[in-house]
Amino acid sequence: MRKTLTLICATALPLAAPQAGPSTADLAAPHLDVLPRSAKERARIAAVTAPPQGFDAAEPFEARPGGAASVRARTTPDAFSQPSANIPFERELDFKIGNGLFKKLWVSSPASTLASDGLGPLYNARSCQRCHLKDGRGHPPEGSDDDTVSMFLRLSVPVAPDEAMSEIEAFLLSIGEDAPRSRPDPVYGGQLQDFAVQGHAAEGRMRVDYEEFEVALSDGETARLRRPSYAIEDPGHGAPHPDLMLSPRVAPPMIGLGLLEAIPAEDILARADPEDWDNDGISGRAQIVWSFEHDRPMLGRFGWKAGAPTLREQSASAFAGDIGISSPIFDAPFGDCTEGQLACRAAPHGDGDARETEIDAEALDLVTFYSRNLAPPERPEAEDPQVLRGKRVFHETGCASCHQPKHVTHRLADQPEQSFQLIWPMTDLLLHDMGEGLADHRPEGLASGREWRTAPLWGIGRTELVNGHTQFLHDGRARSLLEAILWHGGEADPAKTRVAEMPKADRDALIRYLESL
Repeated sequence: MRKTLTLICATALPLAAPQAGPSTADLAAPHLDVLPRSAKERARIAAVTAPPQGFDAAEPFEARPGGAASVRARTTPDAFSQPSANIPFERELDFKIGNGLFKKLWVSSPASTLASDGLGPLYNARSCQRCHLKDGRGHPPEGSDDDTVSMFLRLSVPVAPDEAMSEIEAFLLSIGEDAPRSRPDPVYGGQLQDFAVQGHAAEGRMRVDYEEFEVALSDGETARLRRPSYAIEDPGHGAPHPDLMLSPRVAPPMIGLGLLEAIPAEDILARADPEDWDNDGISGRAQIVWSFEHDRPMLGRFGWKAGAPTLREQSASAFAGDIGISSPIFDAPFGDCTEGQLACRAAPHGDGDARETEIDAEALDLVTFYSRNLAPPERPEAEDPQVLRGKRVFHETGCASCHQPKHVTHRLADQPEQSFQLIWPMTDLLLHDMGEGLADHRPEGLASGREWRTAPLWGIGRTELVNGHTQFLHDGRARSLLEAILWHGGEADPAKTRVAEMPKADRDALIRYLESL
C-alpha cells in the first residue's frame, strides 16, 4: 500500500483502555547504535549539565555549543553550511554529496534527467535549499515582490468523535493521553502547495495580513508588535473545508540537528512535568508521534511542534510534502495529492526506474547525513562582560526553564560527530503552552493549538548574517529578538513580563546575550 504523507496515520484500531504514561522504552531510538552509559558517566553528566554557579565568566566549553562538532565562527553567509569540525576525512565526501542533493532542483516527469524527475505534481519548492536558504531560517513574504517559498501553511480539519482511531491516537489513549484529534483536509491535504507542474492547478496562495499594536516597556521604551492573520486566496480545487485549521510555518535553521537527535530520550522525559508538580509554572510535555519508518511510537523532536521523530523521517516528509518526491518511507509518487485530487494522483511520476522511488534509500541517507552534520558555529563573545550580564538575566528571568542550555548526547558506536558531546542548544525539546497570542488553534499529535516545541536558540544571533533578516518565531511575525520575547505567553508570560518591566540596561544585556548565541 502506498504510504501517503499525513500528520497522523489513519489506519483504524480498536479503542484501548487508559493505562500508565510513556516510558523511555516506549520512546527509545531504534535507529541509533547507542552504547549504554555507566554510573560514573551519569554522575559526570549530572555535574556538567547543572545550572551555572556564577556569571563572572563563561562556563567551561560554553564557547563551543556543538561540542567538538562546533566550527570556527564565520562572518559570511555560509556560517550555517559547514560540516561538523570532528567529521572524519573519509566521511566528508558523503557530506558534500548530500549537500549537492539538498541543493538539487527537481524537474517534472517525464524527463530525460531520470535521476531528478518526479517533481510535484503539487509542491512548495523545487529543492530543499529553496526553503532552508543557506541552511538557515525562512521568512514570511514581505511586499508584493516577495514569495512564500520558505514558508507554508499546514492544514487540517477536526475529527468526528466516532471516526476510527489512528495508530498513534490509540497508543496515546492506551497510556492515558486523550490527545486532540485532526486529519489533513480531504481535498487540500496536509499543507497548502502554492506551485504545480504544467497542466495542473496550484492549491492556492497564502495571504498574510498584519495588525500592529504598541507595547509599553520600562524606562519609557515602547515596542511595536504585528499580529498576523492568514487566508487562502485563489483556491485551485474548490472551496476549502468550512472548519479548516491553518498553521503557518517558516523553514527553521538546519544547524545542530544531528546533535539534537542524539540527546537521550530519558533525559528529555526527565524534564517533562505536564502536571507542574514542582509548582514552577512550567509544564513541558513530551511529544509522541508515530514513526512510519519504524512502525512504532517515538519521541517527537523535529519541526515546530516536534512532529517528526528522526532526521531521516523528517527529510522524507519534507521531500513528500514540500517537493512531491517519493521515498522509501513515503512511497506515494504523487506526494500530498489527496483522493479529492484524482488528476494529480494520475499524473506522470518518476517512480519505477532503478531508483524504485523518486529519491532512493541511498540518496535519502546522504541528505540525512548532510542534515545531521551541519555544525553550530562557535561563540567568540562568550566572555564579553555584557554577554555575561545578559546570561545572568536570562537565567534569573526564567528563560532557562524551557530553553534548557546544556545536554550531553548519547555515546554512539557509528556517529563519531555526535557521540558523547556536551552541547548548548538552549532547548528542552518539550511542548509548552505559549498562550493565546501565539496559538494556531491546530492540534498536532499531543500538541494542542497553544503548544509549541521549545525552539533551539544556538546560532540565532547570526540570522541576519546568514539570511539577511531578523524575523523570528514559527511564522516570522517577530522582527527582532525583543519582539519574539514579547510574544511569549502562557507558561512564559511571567518571564515576558519581567523582561518588559526590568531596567533597560538589563533588557539590552539580555538581547546582547541572545545575539551572541
